[in-house]
Amino acid sequence: MAHQPTTATSSSSSDAAPILTVGFEERLSVPRTGLFGVQHLLALTGIWLFPSIIGATLELSAEETGWITQGCFFMTGLITVLQSSRLLRLPIVQGPTAAFMLAIVSSGLAFGLDTAFGSMVVAGLIFALLSLPSRRFGLFGHVARLASDPILFGTLFVIIGAQLAAIGLSGWFGTPGADGFGMPYFLISVVTVLAVVCFTIFGRNTVLRRASIFFGIVVGTVVAALAGQWDLPSLGGASVVGTPELLGFGFDVEFSVVVLMLLAFLQAGTESAGMYQMIGGWGGQRISVERTNRGVFTEVVGTSVGALFGGIGTTSYPENAGIVRMSGIGSRFVTMTAGITAIVLAFLPKVGLFVASLPMPVLAAASTILFGIIAMSGVQMMATVRWDELNMMVAAPAFIVALGTQFLPAEIVDDLPEEVASIVTSPMMVGVILLLVLHLVINYAIRPLLESGSRA
Repeated sequence: MAHQPTTATSSSSSDAAPILTVGFEERLSVPRTGLFGVQHLLALTGIWLFPSIIGATLELSAEETGWITQGCFFMTGLITVLQSSRLLRLPIVQGPTAAFMLAIVSSGLAFGLDTAFGSMVVAGLIFALLSLPSRRFGLFGHVARLASDPILFGTLFVIIGAQLAAIGLSGWFGTPGADGFGMPYFLISVVTVLAVVCFTIFGRNTVLRRASIFFGIVVGTVVAALAGQWDLPSLGGASVVGTPELLGFGFDVEFSVVVLMLLAFLQAGTESAGMYQMIGGWGGQRISVERTNRGVFTEVVGTSVGALFGGIGTTSYPENAGIVRMSGIGSRFVTMTAGITAIVLAFLPKVGLFVASLPMPVLAAASTILFGIIAMSGVQMMATVRWDELNMMVAAPAFIVALGTQFLPAEIVDDLPEEVASIVTSPMMVGVILLLVLHLVINYAIRPLLESGSRA
């Protein structure tokens, strides 16, 4: 779920050869548009997994987890439609990102979901000011060039993947004392993992490969049902049509959580900016700073609105970029259809409730694969780093200190102010702060001094 951004300065000029068979402005037949739109929606891994992870970690009811699922569909659909329309005019598909999911879990445990979602709204409004769609006033397009160094987000993704490991594997065995605990759930988890692996390896360039985690969840759920470890949930109490739950968890703001959400916006926005450049190049276009700011601004404002309904912050999904690249179909009307479909699903409460009730071992197993992919994408990004002593002193302390925060003595943490404790116990939060500070000090202050001294 990571891509190394590149930069461009000219505006949407066709100075690169297009490699797509269907351009951004071309239309397909209605059946093909719908088919490829649904394919994009199935590849949105986070929308099928992250609400349930939040629900299980924070011990939410199925109804509350369903609210988050509805909020994710709404946020995803809203931003995808806007990005595919005249605001960005690119075949971009948005989806929940692990950085926001972790930020919600961390702040939810410390302060409650009212503070998590309320602070996300406030952080989004602040970040929107940094990404005003203007070369003169929009700062994000320039900030992203500094923050997109692979040593930063490569190391951060490894930290996030390692932190998430504690959430995934433990769920393979179920809850002690509950039906299916132990070997039955473990076997279901193994089948789910094998299904994901097989779809990924043997799915070739089809939807089976691009949506391998989704289809792995389907296989695991069927096996759980056949083994008598899962029943179709009773959806009779949910209305057929209903709006996403506005402020279902309340609204509150905490400064430290706002900072955490701002950092999540930085990660998501930088990843999206890189995706704009890459997909724009496939269509023979260079994406200007103003256009980048316009896309990120749309994403941030849409996230702020979606957070009011319990949605998880989004980024532009590389899985969907892969679908565009391999199919050669870059029509923005296809991704717009995916967005419209997501909005429709957001108004069907039974869908959210059904997703929230999927078997725990299936979701835990699928999550484990996803978390491993997140960590390894960070390793892949770091392969481009020149690992001299200075860069080692950026990544190494940040990595080990960030993960070490999970093992701080309880006596020390209990004596800290609540807002401080919420920061120092979050590996992602500590990691991104240390990475930014060390990168600026070592690579932008110390390195130039050393290099100028060696030339003297």
